[in-house]
Amino acid sequence: MLRNTAKLSSMLVRSVSLSRQKNKRFEINNNSEFVTKVMNSSVPVIVNFHAEWCDPCKILTPRLIDLIEPMDTLDLAIVDLESNPELVHIFEVKAVPAVIAISSGLVVDKFVGLVDMDMIENLIHKLTQTPPLNSEDGKTEV
Repeated sequence: MLRNTAKLSSMLVRSVSLSRQKNKRFEINNNSEFVTKVMNSSVPVIVNFHAEWCDPCKILTPRLIDLIEPMDTLDLAIVDLESNPELVHIFEVKAVPAVIAISSGLVVDKFVGLVDMDMIENLIHKLTQTPPLNSEDGKTEV
């Protein structure tokens, strides 16, 4: 019986871990969803305001996904500019792509436009307190 309990416990932990990974990236469809998934999140969230017609958004969004999805301590919320005018107004988004870093319900940092990878990695570092992925000499900074 003890062996079955351990096996069940292992399966539950794996299931919880996998379900956490599936929710790393999500689209925001309304204000209440934003409050629940971003403002009340237990982990920091990078909010990516984008639009379908925005060519720089088509470059930045996949970069953000590639960097954030492997991380356990950070989520990515994708907000369509045209579907969420109230959020655009609240966060004073004047151009896209606009990226806002939120931790514990507070805006920690933000940038607008297509930026280089170093700026994105520094933003992630600020949110997670992990060393930047790359430094100028090619070594991980501590």
